[in-house]
Amino acid sequence: MAGPLMAENEVLSSITQEVQTVFANAKTSVVKIRSNDKHGRCVGSGFFIDPNGTLYTTYAVGGESNDIVVESGDKKFPATRLVADQRSGIAILKVAASTPFIPIGSSHALEVASPVITVGYPMDLPLTPTVGFIGGFDLKYLNRFFTTTHIRANLPVQRGLSGAPLLNTAGEAVGILISGIDGGSACYALPIEAAEKIRHDFIRFGEVRHGWIGITVTRNPENSAGPWIDTFSDTSPATQSGLKKGDTLVRIGDIPIKNPEDVLNGSFFLTSGEEIDVEVLRNGQREVFSITPAVHPKSQKMHTATLESSPLLGDSLQLGSPR
Repeated sequence: MAGPLMAENEVLSSITQEVQTVFANAKTSVVKIRSNDKHGRCVGSGFFIDPNGTLYTTYAVGGESNDIVVESGDKKFPATRLVADQRSGIAILKVAASTPFIPIGSSHALEVASPVITVGYPMDLPLTPTVGFIGGFDLKYLNRFFTTTHIRANLPVQRGLSGAPLLNTAGEAVGILISGIDGGSACYALPIEAAEKIRHDFIRFGEVRHGWIGITVTRNPENSAGPWIDTFSDTSPATQSGLKKGDTLVRIGDIPIKNPEDVLNGSFFLTSGEEIDVEVLRNGQREVFSITPAVHPKSQKMHTATLESSPLLGDSLQLGSPR
């Protein structure tokens, strides 16, 4: 019995050391955010992503609020909102200070059962670490679609953790906590790549540029390839692209398409004015068409999608982000 018990203790000790190291390295970069909106007082978490005072939080905390104050240790800074993006569910804020920051990681390296950690301010309490595991990668929750795949973490959350970083065991940010589910026993996090898409749009163009191609797709009944292109929206970029009704959609930019739901991922990473390749299968041959997405006509709205006929590229319904 001593052997298995000793091995178990060693595993627990190793996990404890990893969590303590991640917490120690992240704690100076995670902040409490206070603000006001039309419903009253908002309190949430956020984290610095560069040494110049730029930070991520959720739209619920920083998207439509005013009098935003960032608390870092015993310091308080008024914050300027750079970006409020309802479609992704995040806001990007900035304070006038040199700051520590959390390095950006990759959510693509995560797998089901990968350990993850979050650090934030639950229930207006002191900074707290929470440990859990990846439960899945979902495009919808209770028949409602996200705008892109979200990370489902079996990690308990309380009020105030919205906007906290989801960290891997190397202490890198791989997501942003967006909402709790099932009474707070688990949570959804926006993958960090999706947040970075929003930030890079702002850096390059001074605004978020959600792209739009303007096609609908339907499920391929043969289930042997991707979905079929079904219809084109009038005056959309796709109408003059060379794509045809009945083409099997294989890839949008760098995103492979295997079913209608994948179109949501492909469309989320479109940037208006930035040419991308769309790959299709036509008569047994692969063909690639270059398309320049237009500005999404409904980028600030949310829509219901169905599995049998996906929405226009870029349209979907995002799960709301409670405080």
